[in-house]
Amino acid sequence: MAHDQALRGTDGIIEAKRLLRAQAKARRAALAGDLRNASAMQIAAIGIGFAGAKPPARVSAFLPIGEELNPVPLMNALRREGFSLALPVMVGKGKALVFRSWSPGEPLATAIWGIKEPEASAPEVLPDIVLMPLLAFDRQGHRLGYGGGFYDRTLKALRAAQPITTIGLAFAEQEVDAVPHLDYDERIDWVLTPDGPIHCRP
Repeated sequence: MAHDQALRGTDGIIEAKRLLRAQAKARRAALAGDLRNASAMQIAAIGIGFAGAKPPARVSAFLPIGEELNPVPLMNALRREGFSLALPVMVGKGKALVFRSWSPGEPLATAIWGIKEPEASAPEVLPDIVLMPLLAFDRQGHRLGYGGGFYDRTLKALRAAQPITTIGLAFAEQEVDAVPHLDYDERIDWVLTPDGPIHCRP
């Protein structure tokens, strides 16, 4: 009986995630283009010093797809400050991401869903700071992604290997009161919006 109740509870949370994911995608897609461009420059101006990050720490970022907040201006600023950069690479369904060293201007390969990744010849590295996209977030550090679980598996593996700082990049409009979550969902430490950083607290 308890097992059946747990399964029903899990199914309910998965369905709540699915509904919120659709709503969050629509909300993000509705944001104006000039707001998107300004937001990218605003987070670049803020930087990541609020999280205690200092060069030459290695920062994994991402190259945006769809309507994601564009982190490239921030990446360029971090590189100028002396941070080392990396990008995530998918190695298979159900597996954690790996990270390869990359700097703006270096070659990229095209992976599934049109995602750009460093070429296989780029050195594999472990990041100290992980910047990640999201669809929705709350102030307890719960993040709603696309449903593949890549970042949850990855953060769990990274945290078992070394201390890391996690920062979600988001428009302020992506904040919600509470993101539905399960036990295996990894929390993030911070969210950086154009309005400023938010320190997530359980």
